[in-house]
Amino acid sequence: MKDQAEKLRAKIELLQNKAKTKTIAVVSGKGGVGKSNFSLNFALGLSSAGSSVLLFDMDIGMGNIDILMGVTPNYTIVDMFESDLKLTDIIEKGTNNLSYIAAGTGLSKIFKLDNNKFELFITQLEEIIEDFEYIIFDMGAGITEESMQFILSVNELFVIATPEPTSITDAYAVMKYIHLKELDMPFYLIVNRTYSEKQALSTSNRLSNAVKQFLNKDVVTLGDLPDDRVVLKAVSHQMPFLLYAPNSDVSRSMLKIVERYTNQNFDEMKSTSSYSFISKLRRYFIK
Repeated sequence: MKDQAEKLRAKIELLQNKAKTKTIAVVSGKGGVGKSNFSLNFALGLSSAGSSVLLFDMDIGMGNIDILMGVTPNYTIVDMFESDLKLTDIIEKGTNNLSYIAAGTGLSKIFKLDNNKFELFITQLEEIIEDFEYIIFDMGAGITEESMQFILSVNELFVIATPEPTSITDAYAVMKYIHLKELDMPFYLIVNRTYSEKQALSTSNRLSNAVKQFLNKDVVTLGDLPDDRVVLKAVSHQMPFLLYAPNSDVSRSMLKIVERYTNQNFDEMKSTSSYSFISKLRRYFIK
């Protein structure tokens, strides 16, 4: 009886630890809006604030998180399946010791595995999830049927948009599509490449008002990032802009976004339990 009680307490403690982990999918309606750059610098901002973070590059066939950091990974997610590696084998250390998993090429294979292999992937993900406070999935541009199921499993959704009309339209379309499939998914909006506070506010208001009016759903705007030439210079030097120019306008804006998110007290936002991430993955993929 005592052994059973101890095992039960250990299991409850394990689940409680896992419940501290938040899974975030970063998406955009179109490519070229700075999604990967945001994901990397946001992850670094969280890490610099003392949080344990795993950045997971899920950009199908075009992963570039490692390129933005100027590092060469030993393994990618593709190697895990092709070389029978463990998930812990492919977690690399990048800039400022940030933990990341590179996408490599041919990542679409991850969504087309047989049930046994995908169950192995989920089981290993379940084993490492408690090691991190945040797991950030940098998704590819647009949404495929397979990646949609993955997106629906996370706890929170970050939508990156720019003031361009096409980006606003595509961002709304993404939120509408996801909302119709998962009503309780929390939406966070980041407006990138803005020229003024007025433009940033106008863009966020257009999107949040449209979602509220037509979907009856609240969107929290975490902040905006200016169209700063520092970003291009940082990319050319293969460095995150937070490290390349920490005192730049874009870096200060990013740190404000990180602070607003970590200090969040948004009454309208209720993140789903992190342990449900694993169960949702199983529900969507293991059929």
